[in-house]
Amino acid sequence: MTPPATFRSGLFAALPIAMGYLPIAFSFGVAATRAGLSEAETVMLSLVIYAGAAQFLALALITSGAPLILSAFTLIAMNLRHLLYGPSLLKAAGQGASTGRAWAWAFGLTDEVFGAALGHLARGGRFSEPFMLGLSLGAYASWVGGTGLGAVAGGGALQDWPALDAGLGFMLPALFLALLLSILTRPQLPAITVAALVTVGVTLGLSPTAGILCGMCAGAVAGVLGRRAA
Repeated sequence: MTPPATFRSGLFAALPIAMGYLPIAFSFGVAATRAGLSEAETVMLSLVIYAGAAQFLALALITSGAPLILSAFTLIAMNLRHLLYGPSLLKAAGQGASTGRAWAWAFGLTDEVFGAALGHLARGGRFSEPFMLGLSLGAYASWVGGTGLGAVAGGGALQDWPALDAGLGFMLPALFLALLLSILTRPQLPAITVAALVTVGVTLGLSPTAGILCGMCAGAVAGVLGRRAA
């Protein structure tokens, strides 16, 4: 039987995520200071919210003068999908998976960390909390560190590199797509297809936030119905 993965192997598994997170977090740090936030406020957003797309949305809401209650509910709705990551991961890990230290690593279950953890299990690895702690901590440190570097660099850091500034916005979706492809199997295709179609349709018809929520729910329902039919 394959031995449980270690904290060190979790840190190593976080390296691809960190390489994707650093430039995006740097871009967020630059954008936040450009919008008028202080360095401490910028880093605090990454420490507390720790959600790439939601942080850029939070920045847009703050700078547009949106009401606080509306901003809070919008960010909560956008990140409701994270509530499903823990149960889904433990289900994939199987019976006997330890959760005694979940308080230490569950906060770090971003889209990319969740995808990397599922990929580890799909490749025959065993679930272990030290591995999850290393994976989560490595990704979290790179995001907060990249934000801090961007905040220190200041609002003018990317003015001379417009192509780079525009390209950074595509790195987070590209990173998640790469992780998704690494765990893609034929039985999952119908649920993923349904989720993608609903997400795109509702996003075009209503809003990105509604698209994410509806796509998540549609994919979950399709997955459950697919398992029952099998």
